[in-house]
Amino acid sequence: MKKNPLPRLDKYPELKKELLPYCRLKRGEIWKDPFGNHKVGCLDAADDRDVKKIMGTKQARLAIHDPPYNQVAFKEKKLNEYITWCKKWVEITNHHLSENSSLYIWLGADQKKGFQPLPDFMIMMRSIEDLKARSFITLRNQRGYGTQKNWMAIRQELLYYTKGNPCFVVQYTDIPKILRGYYKKIGGKVTENIIRGKSKNIRSGNVWVDIQQVFYRREENVSGCYTQKPIKALDRIVLASSKKGDLVIDFFAHSGTTLLSCEHFGRTCYTIDNDPVFCEITIRRLELFRNKRLLGWQNSNPFEDIFGPDNNLLKEYTSRQRTDYSQLSLF
Repeated sequence: MKKNPLPRLDKYPELKKELLPYCRLKRGEIWKDPFGNHKVGCLDAADDRDVKKIMGTKQARLAIHDPPYNQVAFKEKKLNEYITWCKKWVEITNHHLSENSSLYIWLGADQKKGFQPLPDFMIMMRSIEDLKARSFITLRNQRGYGTQKNWMAIRQELLYYTKGNPCFVVQYTDIPKILRGYYKKIGGKVTENIIRGKSKNIRSGNVWVDIQQVFYRREENVSGCYTQKPIKALDRIVLASSKKGDLVIDFFAHSGTTLLSCEHFGRTCYTIDNDPVFCEITIRRLELFRNKRLLGWQNSNPFEDIFGPDNNLLKEYTSRQRTDYSQLSLF
């Protein structure tokens, strides 16, 4: 088994600097998929001129965004500044969504800071007239912050908004129906819910307990990233709120999970990130999936051709990461 991971790149800007020469994109540039219709841009989600570069006159059927929860370009902002920044990319997104479309936004709620930025973000969203709130989804992590003085924090918040009257395809989990009840007479015969159901499994609701979060033992793991969402969660969204051939946009590419899901299910994805390194990771992940049908780099990293297991520089960063972790009480 390979043991060649990258440390979290947001913690080591000097390591990110070492990776820049290996990135295909510079600020303002766009990579066009030579074997499909996808695009990856090193662009700013809050700059309408940047977004127009990649969108042109196209409109998307679905948008899935995972913005930094309390930072902009790794610099912490005041809450009002953060919400103002969010409103910019939401309005730009709305402009590039088709008449009947869906918008999903992952957003955190810091219980140490009054559950922000979630409450103020939700209030801000009320000012976007075209977008209507439809659901508040919770992805339940299997692991969480192990405090002994509070309820364990194991949830990720996902907001679902719609524009017009978009498609929605019911999704089912892998969880079998085991509870009987809700009897109803149909055609003179009394039936219960398991018999009447279209599936032997439970329909997906707004609490997702059947999706494992990403960690180093998962095949889809992309080390170096720090907010990677599970591919199964993106698959559920893509299948529920888009159709084959639709355009899906993601303005915060990070590890490229939205792009990978779109590739798997025959959608076109335009995704951007303002960091050349994460744009490169996104492109490399698509190439890995196409070449080897792998979802990520389990126990390795997207730059394994550069930072091999015997690379002294990477060994230095990995050692420093272990030292940093050893100082944290929760470990």
